[in-house]
Amino acid sequence: MGDLFLSVRLLLLLGVANSAPIAAKRLLGTRWSVPLDGRLRFIDGRPLLGPSKTVRGFVSATAGTALAAVLLGFSLGLGAEIGALAMLGDALSSFVKRRLGITSSGRLTGIDQVPEALLPLLVIRGTLDLSSLQIAAITFAFFALEIPLARLFFRLGLRDRPY
Repeated sequence: MGDLFLSVRLLLLLGVANSAPIAAKRLLGTRWSVPLDGRLRFIDGRPLLGPSKTVRGFVSATAGTALAAVLLGFSLGLGAEIGALAMLGDALSSFVKRRLGITSSGRLTGIDQVPEALLPLLVIRGTLDLSSLQIAAITFAFFALEIPLARLFFRLGLRDRPY
C-alpha cells in the first residue's frame, strides 16, 4: 500500500511539472517566453529545441512542482529536482523531434511523454528507494494518462492543442 501511495504522489508531481508551463503561459501571456535554446540552431540547421521550450516553462515547472511536493509530503528540494528533471526530459524529447524533422509542438507519441517521466524517476530512484517496477509503472501511467488528459484540458479551454 505504501508503494502505491508513493507512486500516486510521484505521478501527481509529474503531472504538475507537465501542466505548470501551460498554466504559466495562460497566466503570463508572452512574458518570460524566452526560448531556452536562445534560438540557436544545431549543425543540421534546425532549431536546437524550438520556441515552445521557454525559460517561463522551465521556471514554472520547477517552482510549481517544488510547491506541490511540499503539499504531498516531499521536500521542496526534491520537488524542484523532479520539476527541473521533467523539463530536461521534455527538452531532450524536443531535441530528438527537431533532429527527426518534427516541428515545434509537433507530436511523436512516446517521445513526447516518456523522457519527462522516466528521467526524474531514474535520478531520484535511490533517494526514494524506487524499484524498477515502480519506475516502469509510473512512467506507463504517465504515458497512458497524458494523452486523454491533454484532450480533456483542450476541451476545457486550458490547452491550445489537444495533445
